[in-house]
Order: sequence, then C-alpha cells, then structure tokens
Amino acid sequence: MNEILNPLHFIETFAHDGTLNTIPVGVSARHVHLTQNHIEKLFGEGYRLQLQKQLSQPGQYAAKETVMLAGPKGVIDQVRILGPARRYTQVEVSLTDAYRLGVSPPIRDSGDLAGSSPVTIIGPYGSIYVKEGLIIANRHIHMSEEEALKFRVHDGDHVFVLSQTERQVIFSGVRIRVSPNYRLEFHIDTDEANAAKLKNGDHVHFLLLNES
Repeated sequence: MNEILNPLHFIETFAHDGTLNTIPVGVSARHVHLTQNHIEKLFGEGYRLQLQKQLSQPGQYAAKETVMLAGPKGVIDQVRILGPARRYTQVEVSLTDAYRLGVSPPIRDSGDLAGSSPVTIIGPYGSIYVKEGLIIANRHIHMSEEEALKFRVHDGDHVFVLSQTERQVIFSGVRIRVSPNYRLEFHIDTDEANAAKLKNGDHVHFLLLNES
C-alpha cells in the first residue's frame, strides 16, 4: 500500500456492547525458535529446554537457555530461546539487531523463511549455521476465532492499528492471525515499540478505513 493515508480517513471500531475495540500489546524482543535436532547440537544429545516462564500465547514459553547469534559484522549474546521445539529453526531480530550482526533480513511472517538471511547460532555444546531462517517479524495480531468475529476480520487480513501515546503512530499492514489456540495480542518488535513509545500491556486501537 503506497498511497498516503490521512488520519481522518480512519474510524475507530466498537464492540457490540459499545466499548472501544482495543488490543493489548506484546513487545517481542530478539529470540530463537529451534528444532529438537538443533537444540541437541547446541546443548547436547537428548537435551530438553527448561521452562523459565510461560508466555501470553497458550503453550508457548521462554526457556532458561540462551544462545549467541553471529553475523558478518558482530555478535549478540544472551538471546532467549522460546519453546517448545518447532519443526523449523527461526531467528527473529529487530532492524537494529540486524545492523549489529551485519545482515539484511527480510520482513516476513513467521514460518516464511525461503530466501531469508543466514546466521550462526552458538550454544555451550556446539554451533550451527543456518543458510536461511533469520527474519524481522512482520507486525501482527493474534486472536481467537471468537475475537475475529468480534473484530469482523479473517485470518490473513491486513488492518490498521493506532497507538494512543505521546508518539502517536498508525501501524499499517498489520496481519491478522486466527487460531483457537491464540489469545488477543498485538505483536511488534522492540524498534517499533520504542518508536511509538509502547510497552508490554499497553493497549492500541483497532482502526478501519472510512470508505464514505
């Protein structure tokens, strides 16, 4: 979407009970998802991730374990692993992190890794080099099927979100991700959160284009 959008073209949306449709914010810092095979290459044969804390999305957790990321121009240590183990290894960083590593990852939806950037992941037991798997995550909203009905959207839709902070921002191209296993949350990375002065637990407003 390349056209310039005037804020007056947007309208805030309301639920059936008349309350404003707002969405809690989840700021996503750099992190790594690993396959079980890669976990064992980094931490040893038969190793299982240890729970540090549960995350807002059901079944997801921050592990106690961290790794180091290495790129052509630098390294970033103490990068948190998120569990459980996945079918594919994926590394999510901000653009600031990418500059530090010396890489140019694409902005992608989770799991869309074809042609993404390479990275070396270093653990206490060993290291792995993935030819593709490093991305900047596209901003998105997790929601359940019931919440999708409330917001009148479908999985894969793109919407607008307004931050009502001192640094008011309209986020465009926000992808809707619907699953019965999801809990309502707007996910952005640390660069986006800092630019809009948002933090975990803040609420943003769901917008629709005014077609009239």
